[in-house]
Amino acid sequence: DDDNSEEGLHTIHSGRHEYAFSFELPQIPLATSFEGKHGSVRYWVKAELHRPWLLPVKLKKEFTVFEHIDINTPSLLSPQAGTKEKTLCCWLCTSGPISLSAKIERKGYIPGESIQIFAEIENCSSRMVVPKATIYQTQAFYAKGKMKEVRQLVANLRGESLSSGKTETWNGKQLKIPPVSPSILDCSIIRVEYSLMVYVDIPGAVDLFLNLPLVIGTIPLHPFGTRTSSVSSQGSMDMNWLGLTLPERLEAPPSYAEVVTGENRQSGLAPVTAFDDFQRALQGPLFAYIQEFRFLPPPLYSEV
Repeated sequence: DDDNSEEGLHTIHSGRHEYAFSFELPQIPLATSFEGKHGSVRYWVKAELHRPWLLPVKLKKEFTVFEHIDINTPSLLSPQAGTKEKTLCCWLCTSGPISLSAKIERKGYIPGESIQIFAEIENCSSRMVVPKATIYQTQAFYAKGKMKEVRQLVANLRGESLSSGKTETWNGKQLKIPPVSPSILDCSIIRVEYSLMVYVDIPGAVDLFLNLPLVIGTIPLHPFGTRTSSVSSQGSMDMNWLGLTLPERLEAPPSYAEVVTGENRQSGLAPVTAFDDFQRALQGPLFAYIQEFRFLPPPLYSEV
């Protein structure tokens, strides 16, 4: 009926009809699509075709939404570290302590990256212990004032067994993050969090462990940030591990005149005959351009 009184409905005649459409997602934060044990976050488009005297035809098509998490933020680039110690007791006998120190270069990572773990494990007890590292995903579901929590193993690695009096050091031992869902931190009913547990497996006793929080993001480390942060964090991590510190402020390099004297510059010039032969070999404007700027000093540090 062309005179359909229902607002927003349009009658179409027999044949094939195609309609292009688009929806703009709201500007408010949307939780990342997620499938969990006790709940999920799903988005879909639903279309309905109403037919006279017949049931409507309905179709749903799901799509994925990512709430982007940029790991280049300062809070996610800060190193995470911790230290713990444990003394074993058996009745009236007390053995030496087991100490654990661990550090990672930052808090934020993306799937596919490898976490470099710097750790030191010292076993002064009488037992054989094993250092290990594990990534856990924790799912928390909130409804009607109650909460359910599920923790799943994501990735793990194992170090060498340590006998009594031995020490093991991890200088950047790598643990790769598999393809996992990004962290969900701003949803009121579902939260997905990650943590790196570095621990010492102690037979017959409670393990000694350190929990270092992680955030799995969607925007990778910026290329410039990768170079600076990886070099600085790697250097600072290695230096700090040895009790040394790096200078806080970089000094400007020396000027051209301080490094290259006039005598060295003149002695570095090639013979005239050699330049004549080279000019005849090139015979083009490029060589003139090279000749013009060949002996100019580089720009000053302040200019760059």
